[in-house]
Amino acid sequence: MILIGTSGFSYKDWVGPYYPEKLPKKDWLAFYAREFKTCELNFTYYRLPDARTLERMAAKVPADFVFTLKASGELTHERTDNEAAFAQFVAALEPLIEAGKFGCVLAQFPYSFHSTEANRDYLRFLREHLGDLPVVVEFRNAQWLTPETFALLRENHLGFCCVDEPRLKGLIPPLAEVTAKTAYVRFHGRNAEKWWRHDEAWERYDYTYSDEELAEWVPKIKGLAGKAEKTFVFANNHWQGQAVGTARQLKMLLGQ
Repeated sequence: MILIGTSGFSYKDWVGPYYPEKLPKKDWLAFYAREFKTCELNFTYYRLPDARTLERMAAKVPADFVFTLKASGELTHERTDNEAAFAQFVAALEPLIEAGKFGCVLAQFPYSFHSTEANRDYLRFLREHLGDLPVVVEFRNAQWLTPETFALLRENHLGFCCVDEPRLKGLIPPLAEVTAKTAYVRFHGRNAEKWWRHDEAWERYDYTYSDEELAEWVPKIKGLAGKAEKTFVFANNHWQGQAVGTARQLKMLLGQ
């Protein structure tokens, strides 16, 4: 099963390029869910989610719609005295789990999260405190790309997040790897010029993929899907709705 969508859906700059001008914000998710069957929720990185919010969101989408959620910053970036944050995060997921609309947790770590023994221990800590939930780890630092890392992920039933991003030294190359039952791919765009030097965060993700660039991933995604029970593919080049175009291109290239 290959599910294709976008990283987030609630962007003001999507009004016009994607959402109709007069469509109320409260109806954006339902509008999105007419076309896509999955969405990666990113607001959960900036603030811990609560069950009532996720319950309301689940009510706006069809029965076969699935959410993935980005782990809150307390869990991946701060990493100290955060056991209560883990408990709150896990408890908030209950409405999605009960509704059959929960896919997995995406734990994206910063570039500064280096491959050290202490950080390997933290991955074990993360696994322990997220219980039996499906979890996918996104590394930003290429130091992690070793057989030992993939073995660690497999031992702890942690998925590996494959990425397409600028081909810059130190970043993760376009590697396709499966380490758990859930496979995961994120398309960040290839805006090398703005990746490290930008005034606004969205500039990093301002990029439009060509069909040829995305076609490079078709055999890789099919290969992932052949090894995983479920494969999520998300477009994160979100500025002004470019992610929607990328997701549509991927659906077409993958025969959906």
